[in-house]
Amino acid sequence: MDTTAPDALLAAALAAREHAYAPYSHFAVGAALIDEQGRIHAGCNVENAAYPQGLCAEAVALGALVAAGGTRISAVLVAADSAQPVTPCGGCRQKLREFAAGDVPVWSANLQGIAARHTLAELLPASFGPDHLGPR
Repeated sequence: MDTTAPDALLAAALAAREHAYAPYSHFAVGAALIDEQGRIHAGCNVENAAYPQGLCAEAVALGALVAAGGTRISAVLVAADSAQPVTPCGGCRQKLREFAAGDVPVWSANLQGIAARHTLAELLPASFGPDHLGPR
């Protein structure tokens, strides 16, 4: 993977974060993914008055990936204004697993830059994925 990937992902995630719709939590999140063609897909969280109906930034970025014809993720970055590194929630970890292998890097960033790096397997150990269902 290109060594500039984290910087490009950070820029895309922070730009998407600026458009977050977070009137309830006031916690804006941006996410960016790189697909198998090297394209970046970004998303922001979109809250809803019926709280469970909101969308995480990672889910919005995944929708952009699929809409653009992407099928695999080679890197992920999540950005939020937090003192602690923000990682994808459990549901988003499973959504990412649908399109990413366990060794895919998942960076956490705040407004100052990258704060942590994990692999998807570290965040979602012993995961269930498409490979469990056999050939497509």
